[in-house]
Amino acid sequence: MARVLIIDDEDLVRLTISQTLKKMGHEVVEATNGLAGEEFFRAGEFDLVFCDIIMPKKEGIQTIIDMRRENRWIPIIAMSGGGRTKNTDFLEMAETLGATATLPKPFDRKQLTSVVNTYLQKAA
Repeated sequence: MARVLIIDDEDLVRLTISQTLKKMGHEVVEATNGLAGEEFFRAGEFDLVFCDIIMPKKEGIQTIIDMRRENRWIPIIAMSGGGRTKNTDFLEMAETLGATATLPKPFDRKQLTSVVNTYLQKAA
């Protein structure tokens, strides 16, 4: 069982990821923005992080940069649908600045499961 942090301001995205991970037997912690996500990140040990890019209070790129400064090894999966403009360049930027991999929105449970299995196996 892994401990996974989900940082996303969209309730449905958090719910989808959380339900899938719990069915896989993992423990899940959820945050609705980058500030809250960083607090959880500092307070606990996680095996995997999912981080949205476009969020209120603190956007995902800076959140990823700050988490990466604290832990170089934890897999961080950046997620984005590009916001209102549908611009997915944010995902390339996130990977350049510290994300381990990216997951474009919308994604399905099969894609999510594949990403989780890939990066938890590498972390083991």
